[in-house]
Amino acid sequence: MVGEDNISVRSRRSAYGIAEEKDGVSRRLEGNWSFPKSSNGRVDVDHVITRRMQLLAEVEHLKPAFMKGIDNHFTELVDGLVSKLALLESSPSAFPSMGSEKDGRKNKGLRSPSEHGKVFVVRRSLLDDLFEVEHIRTIYHIFIAFLILFILSTFVVDFLDEGRLVLEFDLLVYAFGKFSVVAPTCLWMILSTLAIPYGLFCKWAQSYHNSSHKTILSLFFGMLFMLFQTIGLGLGPAYVTLAYDLPPASRFIVILEQVRLIMKGHSFIRENVPRILSSSPSKTNSVQVPRLSQYLYFLFAPTLIYRDEYPRTSTRRWSYVATKFAQVLGSLFYVYYILMRLCIPIYRNYSREPFNTRGLVLCIFNSILPGVLMLFLVFFAFLHCWLNAFAEMLRFGDRMFYKDWWNSTSYANYYRTWNVVVHDWLYYYAYRDFLWFFGNKFRSAGMLCVFAISAAVHEYILIICFGFFYPVMFCLFMFFGMIFNFLINDQRKGSIWNVIMWTSLFLGQGIIVCLYSQEWYARMYCPLQNPTFLDNMKPRSWTCHAKI
Repeated sequence: MVGEDNISVRSRRSAYGIAEEKDGVSRRLEGNWSFPKSSNGRVDVDHVITRRMQLLAEVEHLKPAFMKGIDNHFTELVDGLVSKLALLESSPSAFPSMGSEKDGRKNKGLRSPSEHGKVFVVRRSLLDDLFEVEHIRTIYHIFIAFLILFILSTFVVDFLDEGRLVLEFDLLVYAFGKFSVVAPTCLWMILSTLAIPYGLFCKWAQSYHNSSHKTILSLFFGMLFMLFQTIGLGLGPAYVTLAYDLPPASRFIVILEQVRLIMKGHSFIRENVPRILSSSPSKTNSVQVPRLSQYLYFLFAPTLIYRDEYPRTSTRRWSYVATKFAQVLGSLFYVYYILMRLCIPIYRNYSREPFNTRGLVLCIFNSILPGVLMLFLVFFAFLHCWLNAFAEMLRFGDRMFYKDWWNSTSYANYYRTWNVVVHDWLYYYAYRDFLWFFGNKFRSAGMLCVFAISAAVHEYILIICFGFFYPVMFCLFMFFGMIFNFLINDQRKGSIWNVIMWTSLFLGQGIIVCLYSQEWYARMYCPLQNPTFLDNMKPRSWTCHAKI
């Protein structure tokens, strides 16, 4: 093929170039490396040392060119393989026939998930590969050193203030309190998600082709599924968190599990319904309903895209699992010490001062460091450690839960690479389904729809977990995030755009941490007697100083 010939030519050129470079080095070494002897017949040691230093300098000078040649050769090889894979996927003969031509015309509008959805392959997480490089591992060690310094500073301050070492973790105990409510709620959500969506789908699949009112039947079961999603998984857990007044971390556990199971339930139905719709009545028996064990595996697998089978690793490394859970625990304590040393003492005082522009600006910039540290810790603890631990226990092969988002030069790339698990769900079930329904000419509207869904869900999580409405996240995500997505797009290349991306990201974290912390303490210091609905919708931190 032409593509293969081009790759071969480029490979030979790269190989010849490297070989010529090696021959040039050899000729220079043969011509220069001579050992003059002194009058007594011995080798001049000073001259040998000088020549050795010259040789080392020449090698260091040639090393960048040599590594660049290797990198270009590898890049061309990978690009060629990707091009051939894309050509294979676009070929009509790449996939087996799903039926007759009549069936193909009939089901042209149906997106078959296995052929046109996400492809899972066995691959490691990026940080696991990077941590094998000593230079990257040193950065990890630096973060551990910061944790040690946080612990030491806390112990020293407590010893100076109290005259003893204070080993109490009151904040952690409070934040994760009422576990007796959290555990049954999560267990009920998992069991109900296991039984109800699977049972409804199996009942619908068995009755669909034998029914004379397919549309009514589908609407009936669809309404039952939507009622379960909105009331059983939606309103139920939210009511529990508010009625039992769960603390913030416990609320996060319940609400995040709620959102996870809602997304998984939708994926299971979305991926399996086309199988039934695309099968002809005479071939109903050939349509295989997923086994309960396959659905159960999906509920715990670290992905939001359903497949009957996933690529699996051959073994489980329990030491790896223990290490990842230990890192999650270490990250939790890291956040605890950040709050104790960098956040609580500062925001407690900010909330007692009058609200003004100067104080707000100082609060935002003082919040950048703890905000960025907590961003890194959330990424490392959840997207790397937690998901990899479950992947290892389940022998789940595809560990690409994130990509190199830190190298992004555009917000569009950052949104795609920061959280691949959620991005895949939004891309296939929000964006692509929107285009399938309305047409490809509404791509901008589809992107706006995805931003609206993501911003609303993020704000919903924070409203329930913090117990108040303060749409900072929604405004940053929906307005500034969307504007940056179009302004700082994939056409922006170069290091300066990566600097701009990091600067805006740092500033956004400072705004989020500052404003939510001020509102938290304002509602603590300035409670209202019998507040109305409008009172709960207005920020308390803007007027709290007048009542202190």
